[in-house]
Amino acid sequence: MSVPVFAIPTDHLVRLGLKISDSLHYQLQPHELVRHSLRRKEGVLNDTGALVIRTGAYTGRSPKDRYIVKDELTSGSIHWNDFNQPIDEVHFNRIFDSITAYLNLLPELFVRDCYVCADTRFRLNIRVINELASTNLFAYNMFLRPTEDELENFHPDWQILSAPGLQLDAAHCGARSNIAVVISFQHRLILIAGTGYTGETKKAVFTILNYLLPHEKKVLSMHCSANRGPKGDTAIFFGLSGTGKTTLSADPRRSLIGDDEHGWTADNVFNFEGGCYAKCINLKEEKEPAIFRAIRPGALVENVKFFPGSDRINFDDGSITENTRVSYPLHYISNALEPSLGPTPKNIFFLTCDAYGVLPPISRLTPGQAMYQFISGYTAKVAGTETGITEPKPTFSACFGAPFLPLHPGRYAELLGAKMRQHGVKVWMVNTGWSGGVFGKGSRIPLAYTRAMITAALEGALDEVEYTSHPVFGMAMALSCPGVPDQLLHPRNTWPDPAAYDEMAEEVAGWFIRNFEKYADGVDPEILAAAPRVAGKK
Repeated sequence: MSVPVFAIPTDHLVRLGLKISDSLHYQLQPHELVRHSLRRKEGVLNDTGALVIRTGAYTGRSPKDRYIVKDELTSGSIHWNDFNQPIDEVHFNRIFDSITAYLNLLPELFVRDCYVCADTRFRLNIRVINELASTNLFAYNMFLRPTEDELENFHPDWQILSAPGLQLDAAHCGARSNIAVVISFQHRLILIAGTGYTGETKKAVFTILNYLLPHEKKVLSMHCSANRGPKGDTAIFFGLSGTGKTTLSADPRRSLIGDDEHGWTADNVFNFEGGCYAKCINLKEEKEPAIFRAIRPGALVENVKFFPGSDRINFDDGSITENTRVSYPLHYISNALEPSLGPTPKNIFFLTCDAYGVLPPISRLTPGQAMYQFISGYTAKVAGTETGITEPKPTFSACFGAPFLPLHPGRYAELLGAKMRQHGVKVWMVNTGWSGGVFGKGSRIPLAYTRAMITAALEGALDEVEYTSHPVFGMAMALSCPGVPDQLLHPRNTWPDPAAYDEMAEEVAGWFIRNFEKYADGVDPEILAAAPRVAGKK
């Protein structure tokens, strides 16, 4: 099959201040980008033909080095905080000039036109200009791919300039360090300097959608996965990294809409992306076959190690980072939907990895409880997931995606609450963490049981069973579930010492209450009433 040759969009590039030469590679196919990556020694192939790279000093996002330009457009609308750090126009211009000057000195550049939002009513065209061929492959995998006809009249709404080899002059550029990720809504530009971690590209685009869609289009943007059942019912899964969001949405009995970023309109749920970016630490084919089998030619694997003397990946080796990743196009999943959208959801799952063995493995939430848990965004990081963590660490991330929310969390919660009530959506909280004790004493809830509980909720098998309220957190706990031992369903019954469970439950509840204090002003009484009940608290 011949590969079409597309015209290089020289006019737009010249307006950005970029030089045009024969070494500018435009809209290359994955096999061509892999070939260039190997030639440039950006990576190597593994035994299944995937490209394996290392992202350098940064193997994850650097939130302290991400900025949003504060100007007349954003000054009154952005929720400025530790994640949404302001930078002024002067320093934005200096960073822009530094990046364009750097890119103009490189022997070659890689340019790709792509877009986000599977619902064409909200499509946003993106042009990505990369120093590295492998980063351009990431853009091919993760964003939606225009047709040949669409490329003929392609006009970028936003542009991304990526220069991981550039080390900024921090003082001159008004930055914290010599790297920066900068978003300008006024100029519709994303600048990435000094970091080779590909996830910065993905999450910067997610951030702009989290501003544009709720703020301008009244569409709820969500950090969630989504799938659709054989009867056409949509389910969405919220959860922070490590809770099983990607794993649990990849159900062979249901069609995958997407694994990470979605919008909820008046009449559907649609994927923002055209690919998946899955964690692959401890990846095993028997547990996550869809992800395992997607690691093939065209996939991009980051920061893994091989078994000695081989080209076979040792997925259990986290010595470079626990945040090992693989990106691949959505069509690498056999049951992925195209276009990737579905009807209004019937079920929502909040996934949490509770390392303290307190929360029930599955529970049903009232609207008030759902909003409380959504704003809380709780999980726990356990030993080994991040450098320096030797014991469980509670983590709260508003709306299950605080680092990517330019607006106040209340805006997203308000939209979610309105949609839940309007459509009568069932909301479930699922603990994929520990049972029978805290991390190190209890045991991880088996994935097979978690899948059985989610299946039961989706198929309506939990609609008729008896429930009891959790004495501290108040959510309704099912007393029985097909395929799951009854004892597991009430966490207190799994602990050898019930009094120790009660003590731990009150401690965890206290963390929830203290975390929520910053959101209490302006929150509906129904949401405040859904807070956990701790001795001495009303």
